[in-house]
Amino acid sequence: MPGPKRSRRERTDKWQDIQPWTLWPEQELYEQIRPLVLFHETAGERAKEIGVPQRTLSRKADEFEKYGMQSLFSSGEQGGERETSKTLPVEMRQLIVDLHMELPTMSWREIAEVCYIRYGRRPDHKSVKHIATATPPPSLEARRYQPWHLIPDPAERKLAVVRLHSEGWSITSIAEYLQTSRPTIYATLERWTEEGVAGLEEKSRARKGPRKVTLKVTNEVRKLQENPLLGKWRMHTALLRMGIEVSPTTCGRIMEANRKLDGLEKPKRQPRAKLEMPFRASRRHEYWSADVRYIEEHLLPDPKPVYVITIFENFSRSVLSSAISATQNQWDYLAVLTDAIRRYGAPEAIVTDGGGIFYSTVALQLYDMLGIRKERIDPGEPWQNYAETLFSVQRRLGDHAFSNARTWPEIQQAHQTWWQNYNGEHHSAHRERQDGRHSPSLVLRGELGRTYPEEVLSRALYATQFTRHLDRHGYLKFKHWRFFGENGLAGEEVSVWVYENTLKVEHQATTLSLYSVRLSPDQRQITEVKNARRLETHFRSPQLDLWQLSDTEWLLALRRPEPVARKKPGKIVPLARQLPLPSFGAIG
Repeated sequence: MPGPKRSRRERTDKWQDIQPWTLWPEQELYEQIRPLVLFHETAGERAKEIGVPQRTLSRKADEFEKYGMQSLFSSGEQGGERETSKTLPVEMRQLIVDLHMELPTMSWREIAEVCYIRYGRRPDHKSVKHIATATPPPSLEARRYQPWHLIPDPAERKLAVVRLHSEGWSITSIAEYLQTSRPTIYATLERWTEEGVAGLEEKSRARKGPRKVTLKVTNEVRKLQENPLLGKWRMHTALLRMGIEVSPTTCGRIMEANRKLDGLEKPKRQPRAKLEMPFRASRRHEYWSADVRYIEEHLLPDPKPVYVITIFENFSRSVLSSAISATQNQWDYLAVLTDAIRRYGAPEAIVTDGGGIFYSTVALQLYDMLGIRKERIDPGEPWQNYAETLFSVQRRLGDHAFSNARTWPEIQQAHQTWWQNYNGEHHSAHRERQDGRHSPSLVLRGELGRTYPEEVLSRALYATQFTRHLDRHGYLKFKHWRFFGENGLAGEEVSVWVYENTLKVEHQATTLSLYSVRLSPDQRQITEVKNARRLETHFRSPQLDLWQLSDTEWLLALRRPEPVARKKPGKIVPLARQLPLPSFGAIG
C-alpha cells in the first residue's frame, strides 16, 4: 500500500528555510556541514550564516571526510563500539588491554601515546577506556618484567627501564611498575643517553675523592669522646675549632662506632617541647641574663660546691663575663657584672631569677644609676633567660674537666677553657644564619651597649670597688698598705673590693688574694690586716720561684710607713754683704 503523498517544496540553500524541515539531529548536522563538504565553503562564512561556532563546524566537517556518514551519529556505547571495531586494528585493541592489565593505574591518554608510538595512530582516550574495560581478558599471563629488586642482573634491570621508556611509558609509570624510585629511573636513562650500552654495567660506589674520615679524625673524636656528655653537634664544633671540618651526622656515626667498639652507652636525654621565649632579643645588648650554677662534682680538697656566676647576652648568646668562685654573695655577682659593663657597656635590661644577690641594695642602686631595667623570670622557669640552654652547653663542654680538677688553678683553667670554646664554637641557635657568623663571638661582633666614663662607674661603686695597678713585684698600694696580688700580672690593672670587713683583689673577675681587714670609725683607714690568703690562679708568672714560701713566711700585706711631715721653710735671712777690700795706691 503506497504511503501518503509528499507535498513538493522548492529547492533552496537558505538555512532559515531548511532548518524547520530537519527532523533528526543527524539530518540537521548534515545540512550544516553540506556546503563545506560539497562546495568547500569556509567554516567562518557558514558559521556566520547559521549561528554555530566555527570550530565545531570545522571539526565536524573533518570527521565527515574521515569517517563518512558514521560521524553524524552520537558517540554512545553502540556508536563507540561500532567506531572502535571498525577503525582500530585488533593488534592495537589487544595492546590496550595488555597495558591496562600490566599497570592498572596508567592513564588512558598514556596508553593512547604508547599505541601511537607502536602503530603510528593515536586513538581517542574515551575509546581506550571503552576497549580496556569492555573487551575480553588480556593475552598476557604474567608480568613482562619483575620488580627492580627481584632482577638479579643489574644490566637486565636497566635494560627493562630503557625498553619501557622506548615504548612510551612515562617515568612515573616505569617507577611504579618496577617498584623503585623516580630518581633511579632518571639516573638509568641519563646514563643510557650518555654512555649507551656501557651505561648498563654496574659501577663501583666507592668514593672517588679523598675521605674526610681519616684515622686522625677518628682518633680526635675518640679523645674528645672521653667527655661522655658531648653530642654530635658539640663534637662537630669542637673539631671545627681544631680546623677539622666534619658534618654533625658523620660525627654521630663515628661516635656510635666508638661506643660499640669500647662498649660505651649513649647518654639518654629527655625530649622537651620548644617554648616561646619571653625575653627574646631583637638586637644586641637589648637583654642581658645572669644566673649562678652549682658545680658539685669535683676533686678539690674542700668538698663544698663551687659556683659559676655568668653574665651573657641574649641576642648573640655570647658570655660577656663569668667567674668560678667558692662563694656566691652579692659582691661576687657585682664583680662579674661590673667586669661585663666595663668591657661591653650597659644593657637596656638585665634578666635574672629572684635570687637575693640580684636584688641587693647595692645592685639595685647600680641598675638605677646606669639606667638598666630589671626584669625577672617566672619562678622555676630558668629557660626564660636562656640559662637552661647555656648551662646545658656548659655541662657538655666543661663538666668533664670540672669533675677531674684537683686544685683551684685547674678548675679555674677548665672554666676559662669552657668560656673561650663556648664563645668561639658554632652555636645551634645561629646555624641558619646566611652571613657565615655561626658562633656567639662572631654574632656579637664586638658591639658595645651604652658606655659610661670610668668616673661614672667609679662613682657608682665608690664605696665598694677601686682600681689599682700592680707593681713589678705584684703588689698594689691601697690606704697606706701594700697588698699582694699576683707577680705574674706585673703592671696590670686589678680591682680592689672592700666589703663586710673583707678586702679582695681580683683581675678579670678572678680572685687573686683575700684579706680580713678592720677599718677605722670613719672608714677611711685600715687599722689591722689579718688572715691573708693568696689564691692559686692560672695567672702565674712564667719565672719559677727559687724556693716556695708559705703564707706565714710570705708577707702578703705590708703597712707602709707613715708619711713624714715636711718642715715649713723658715724666714730667709739675707746674707751679710761683704765689704770691698781697701784699695791701695801704687807702690813706689
